[in-house]
Amino acid sequence: MSTSAALQKKIADRKVVVGVIGLGYVGLPLVREFCGAGIRVWGFDIDQRKVRMLRAGQTYIEHLPGRFFQDLIKKGRFTPTADMNQLTKPDAILIAVPTPLDKMRDPDMSYIEHTTADIAKRLRPGQLIVLESTTYPGTTREVCQPMLDATGLKLDRDYFLAFSPEREDPGRADMTTKQIPKVVGGVTATSGKLAAAVYALALDRVVPVSTADIAEACKIVENVYRCVNIALVNELKMLFDRMGIDVWEVINAAKTKPFGFQAFYPGPGLGGHCIPIDPFYLSWKAREFNTTTRFIELAGEINTHMPEYVVGRVMEALNERGKSLKGSSVLVLGLAYKKDVDDVRESPSVTLIELLQKHGAKVSYHDPHIPTAKPMREHNITNLKSVPLTAANLRKCDCVLIATDHSTVDYDLVCRHAPLVVDTRNATGRKRRPAGRVVKA
Repeated sequence: MSTSAALQKKIADRKVVVGVIGLGYVGLPLVREFCGAGIRVWGFDIDQRKVRMLRAGQTYIEHLPGRFFQDLIKKGRFTPTADMNQLTKPDAILIAVPTPLDKMRDPDMSYIEHTTADIAKRLRPGQLIVLESTTYPGTTREVCQPMLDATGLKLDRDYFLAFSPEREDPGRADMTTKQIPKVVGGVTATSGKLAAAVYALALDRVVPVSTADIAEACKIVENVYRCVNIALVNELKMLFDRMGIDVWEVINAAKTKPFGFQAFYPGPGLGGHCIPIDPFYLSWKAREFNTTTRFIELAGEINTHMPEYVVGRVMEALNERGKSLKGSSVLVLGLAYKKDVDDVRESPSVTLIELLQKHGAKVSYHDPHIPTAKPMREHNITNLKSVPLTAANLRKCDCVLIATDHSTVDYDLVCRHAPLVVDTRNATGRKRRPAGRVVKA
């Protein structure tokens, strides 16, 4: 029996063992779905703290309860580990590691490279490797395959390689990982078929495409689409502010059109692990082909400027009240990059806090999902802790800046007691508010 036939039989018999490298916002939901489908799973992470917390039934991601994974561990269906020597155990290894940008806004491929190197050291015949980390088209062929080929094992004869972009949306209540269609493309046709069969064990719908490059480009297109449209409404917001027009009311009116319009909303900047980063992977790759991605570059310029624009609006609002930003007390509402999650990756709130501090403001924050500021690769605000949202604390502030519109925050309380509210999310809505106290930004 050929290696591919043997692996296909394991998949068909539901005896395939799955490994997930990177137990974060992408990897842990995959563990949940495969374990839920009765598949044995190994979970790998270089962060020993995460492994210890999972084993102890504790959570480090709010919407993924630790006790659920502890129960799976006790039943022997899930084994979290930091021991990469155990990479020989899984038949299918799914890579879900970060793909950030470096300080020059070029792709930082080190996480993918180090992970692939770890796999290559232990690669055995019959293993399928699937990259899930969002990256530029060609990564799986150009970065992963040469490292795996260097072992002497041959693609399609000994091992198999594919790409399947993650489509996680942390905190989303109406759709789970299991329900989100899964795009899968192999470096070869055989690899693609095997990868699609593995995902079909746990997910409702698998969407095969002809190559890994197509799957990689699919994810980039999804995020470029969102990045460009968010930049458009951010630019319109800045224009309409000067014209005295409420951009939120404009968008709400426009979205009543049943065709030809999809609503996107402005904000204080882009956050999360996808939209602020992934489009630049494509613009970086485009240089290899002597092509300039002007839409992407312009969208990035507009979106990355938004925190500075918001801080400028805070300055203007304080000036109108006879105060300067320097020395003023500013309470930032929301540290997460979007509502109702505890995810701070690339959060514009962090940039806002740093800019406010740079201008001499005394900054605090409130976030019901993040009691203590989390460490980040490019930022350090770990000295801050969430302050209680009380009438007394609100009255002590010179300005409350709404950066994230968490559902559990009492915005009526905020508007009653804060002397000034700068709202970047339309969280205060169109209710009747104290005259001149709320400023949209």
